[in-house]
Amino acid sequence: MTTPHPEPQDQTHRSSGGIVGGVLLLAIVGWLGIDALATGHGRTPWLALAGLILVVPLIVAFTLRPAVYANENRLRIRNPFRIIVLPWGTVAALRSGFSNEVVTKTGTKFQLWSIPVSLRARKKAARREARAAAEAPGAQSGGGRLGAFGGGTGGGSRSGIAPAGSTRAESDQIMADLRELLESREQAEPAQGEVTVRWAYEVIAPALAGAVLMAILLATG
Repeated sequence: MTTPHPEPQDQTHRSSGGIVGGVLLLAIVGWLGIDALATGHGRTPWLALAGLILVVPLIVAFTLRPAVYANENRLRIRNPFRIIVLPWGTVAALRSGFSNEVVTKTGTKFQLWSIPVSLRARKKAARREARAAAEAPGAQSGGGRLGAFGGGTGGGSRSGIAPAGSTRAESDQIMADLRELLESREQAEPAQGEVTVRWAYEVIAPALAGAVLMAILLATG
């Protein structure tokens, strides 16, 4: 009898800023909602209840929920309303621009919500790299350099990875690591399969219920 191989351990990528912002928003909304439930009069408690049922799942969906899980066999993306599982063999590219996204070999694109792009962080990383290059021996000699997030012109690799030792913003470094994993594993047999997408009904259902309740209360008011 063949023993099944254990699932490789995931590398988890989440937005710390999103988590902090989500916790603060939940605290504010919870405080206001509970206060309205406890002290409100007439229809106010019902409106507060409908608002909580609607808003809380949406805050969780856009702040606490997003995550990217990567291992040797597949990339799993948990976005606000969907969970996407992509074996590496189905991935064509990982792109970084004003947002980070994965592109499948069929041309479908999925945004990586938990790896947000920070243009400010990119500029800081570019300045750090420029200072390091200026202080390095032979800095006055000619030759172009790649940018802090894998820019450059001509002759670039498929991954767009900057030279070893260059400085990158955190999200660009994560994307570079994912590209390396893609290039090393896309032909592996365990990394083949089909793309699967599941809607997050655990988020959609309560938010929809809150919206319906709010609409009824407003329509009958």
